[in-house]
Amino acid sequence: MNKSESINELATALCNAQSAMGGAVKDSKNPFFKSSYADLTSVIKAIKQPFADNGLSYTQFPVTSEGGQGVGVKTVLMHISGQYLESEFYLPITKSDPQAGGSAITYARRYALQAMAGIPTADDDAEASMMRGKPVESDVVEEQLKANKEAYDRNFEAMQIVKSLLSQQTPGSIAEAKSILGKLDEEDQIALWSPSPTKGNVAFTTQERTLLKTGVKDDN
Repeated sequence: MNKSESINELATALCNAQSAMGGAVKDSKNPFFKSSYADLTSVIKAIKQPFADNGLSYTQFPVTSEGGQGVGVKTVLMHISGQYLESEFYLPITKSDPQAGGSAITYARRYALQAMAGIPTADDDAEASMMRGKPVESDVVEEQLKANKEAYDRNFEAMQIVKSLLSQQTPGSIAEAKSILGKLDEEDQIALWSPSPTKGNVAFTTQERTLLKTGVKDDN
């Protein structure tokens, strides 16, 4: 970690910002691993206004580890006084292709920014609101819709196979569909699942989501 010679003003501003921050809401679902997930948008949402109110800003840019075996980000936390903190965070990559690199960088951005800002994750907007004493407005649906469509386009061929398998509605075909989805990048799995069909999900119909979640056909 590197820092400016003095960080007294930055430290005071960050303390004030943290007192106003809630948690990063775990509003993204990974149904294939039965887990909830606070994505990068949720982290940015939690810090954006408290940072602006206290003269704080940040920047992140991709970096490559020595030897090229890992990628990550350098995160710089800045104060209007010119004081700063900066740190690098790397992740190993198992596939040398743009999609794997992009997914790793997004993952690194989320964790590095959350750690630098010092915010926890919260299970829902109500919990996050309680943590900072004021309501949270939902403004992430548009980003989720965009990510949903982009993930579908990136994995178009795999999704056609998955949909064909789900249409068979047998335990074996559903299990195979889940297996294919489980091999996709984690960020794409999450984007494909969220938001709900009524809000514009292009990847799955309501019946397909039911099959993936329960393995049972919804006759209603």
